[in-house]
Amino acid sequence: MGRSMARHLRNAGHDMFVYNRTRARADEILQLGAHWCDSPGDVAASADVVITMVGYPRDVEEVYFGSAGIVGPARANALLVDMTTSTPSLARRIAEAASAKGLQALDAPVSGGDIGAREARLTIMVGGDRTAFDRALPILQVMGKTINLMGSAGAGQHTKMCNQIAIAAGMLGVCEALAYAKGAGIDQTEMINTISTGAAASWSLSNYGPRIINGDFAPGFYVKHFIKDMEIALQAAQEMGLDTPGLELALKRYRELAVKGGGELGTQALYKLYRDPRA
Repeated sequence: MGRSMARHLRNAGHDMFVYNRTRARADEILQLGAHWCDSPGDVAASADVVITMVGYPRDVEEVYFGSAGIVGPARANALLVDMTTSTPSLARRIAEAASAKGLQALDAPVSGGDIGAREARLTIMVGGDRTAFDRALPILQVMGKTINLMGSAGAGQHTKMCNQIAIAAGMLGVCEALAYAKGAGIDQTEMINTISTGAAASWSLSNYGPRIINGDFAPGFYVKHFIKDMEIALQAAQEMGLDTPGLELALKRYRELAVKGGGELGTQALYKLYRDPRA
């Protein structure tokens, strides 16, 4: 996703300074004229707007606060935009550290997967103050279509947790519907075409359903990352005293899939547990 997003920014004419832990993954952007940096801190020393997208909250913490991190060497009045799905508490910590240095910060996780990133129609959920949001908006519009300021620091991450909770329960339904159709001898494709015109319609059914039918479990979004997101959501819900049995069941099932070797597959691979419990 990050590579597609960076490509859109470069193609829009932005001068870019890039860093990736695996340099080869930045080759496409470098060939488009971006400048290589040897660390996140070097990027921050070179750019007025710093955008990050990494894997896990621990990676976010390292990128922002590590010995070669962003916050220390960031330019005066720089805007820091973390687009990783991370914890609301870490988003608030970044915002506080940025403010203490006279910087601006936004948490801006995304939804839309690999397709949304390639087609520049991501949904971007933003937390932070209005001034920083207005400053970032022209850049975010290069990568996404639905871009909303949801509240103060951390609100973007909380909104992404709502998104992931809804997807988690929805994917259970999609997989069970497809497994039921197969068991009943109903054509799965015709089933999707029929029920997706009514109340059962969903993005996951229309987009992941055909992939499941075709046996395509390649990752648009990794199971291992979805588990991380659900764990963040569950922890936050527990801190609120909120009961989320649907989320807990989905997390349990995805953990089962990961134990069976499915962590590197796409989230639609949950169907493999229904199709063959031994898969």
